[in-house]
Amino acid sequence: MIDDVNVDKEVKILFMGTPEFAVPVLEGLTEKYKVKAVVTQPDKKVGREGALTSPPIKKVASDKVILVIQPESIKNYIEEINDLDIDLIVTCAYGQLIPEEILNKPRLGAINVHASLLPKLRGGAPIHRAIIQGHNKTGVTIMKMTKRLDAGDIISQKEINIEDEDTASTLHDKLSILGKELLLETLPSIIDGTAKYEKQDDSEATFAANIKRSEERIDFSKSKRQVYNKIRGLNSWPGAYCTLDSKILKVWEAYTTDNYYNNVFDGEVTAIYENGFGVKVANGEVVITSIQPEGKPKMSALDFARGYENKGGLVGKILV
Repeated sequence: MIDDVNVDKEVKILFMGTPEFAVPVLEGLTEKYKVKAVVTQPDKKVGREGALTSPPIKKVASDKVILVIQPESIKNYIEEINDLDIDLIVTCAYGQLIPEEILNKPRLGAINVHASLLPKLRGGAPIHRAIIQGHNKTGVTIMKMTKRLDAGDIISQKEINIEDEDTASTLHDKLSILGKELLLETLPSIIDGTAKYEKQDDSEATFAANIKRSEERIDFSKSKRQVYNKIRGLNSWPGAYCTLDSKILKVWEAYTTDNYYNNVFDGEVTAIYENGFGVKVANGEVVITSIQPEGKPKMSALDFARGYENKGGLVGKILV
C-alpha cells in the first residue's frame, strides 16, 4: 500500500465535477493528492437578472489555484485533456458523457463517485429517487468509468440509512461527505494495484433519470406515504407543487397523520392545525407545514391559511 503522503502527491489527478455535491470530494482530494486540473461545466446565467454564475467546483478549484477547463462539449476537448499527462481521472456529478478516448488514457484509469448502491439507481437523480421511491437505505459507490452510464465495475461501496425525516437536501449532504470519505479510503488500493473490481449485475439495475417537470406535481390521489415521500424527495430542489385557485403552490414540508375523512375529495383541505393545514389523500391525511405561493417567498402553511380567512377560509378548498 502507498502510505507516504509525498508519494501520493506524485499521482496526478484530473477531477471532473460540477455541483455542490462534488465539493467535499474535490476538497478531500486536494488534502492528499495533486489535482492537476479540474473539468467542470461552463458558467451559467442565474436568476431573473441573468447573473453569470460559476459552478461550485470552479470556485473551489480557483481558490486552490488549480487549472479549470469548462468545455461546452467535452468532445471538443479530447486532445487538450489528454495532453495534461494525468495518472487518474476522478469524476463526481460532472454532467456530460465522457468520451472513451479520455477515460482510457490515464495509466490508472477513470473512476466515479456515485450517490447510490449500484446497480440500483443508475443515472442523474439517485438521491431524489431513493426518497421518492421509499427506499430505507442508500449509499455511495466508487466505480470504474465505462462508456455505459454508471455500469462500470464496482470498486467499493458504503451504505447509510435513509431516515424518515430526511429530505433530498439532508441526504445530499450526508452522501457528499460519505463520498469524500469512501474515495480517500479507496484510492490507495487503486494506486498500488490491489483494488478489486466487481462486475455489476445488470439484471439488478434500476434507473434514476433526472426529474421531469411533470413529476414535480403532487398527486393527492396517492397514499399519504407516497405524497410525503415526493414532498421530501424534492426538497430543496426542485420542489413539489400543486395548484390552488389556478396558482402554483410549492410544498416544502409536511407530515402524515392517522386521520381519515369520509365524503371528502382527494386534495381537499380538511382542517387547520397549529402548525399547518391538512389535505385529504387516498388513505388518510397529509399536514402541510411549509409552502411557497407563486411569486412569493417561503412561508409557514399556518400563516398562509390565516391569509385565507377573509376569503371564506381554506378548509374545503381543493388542491390539484
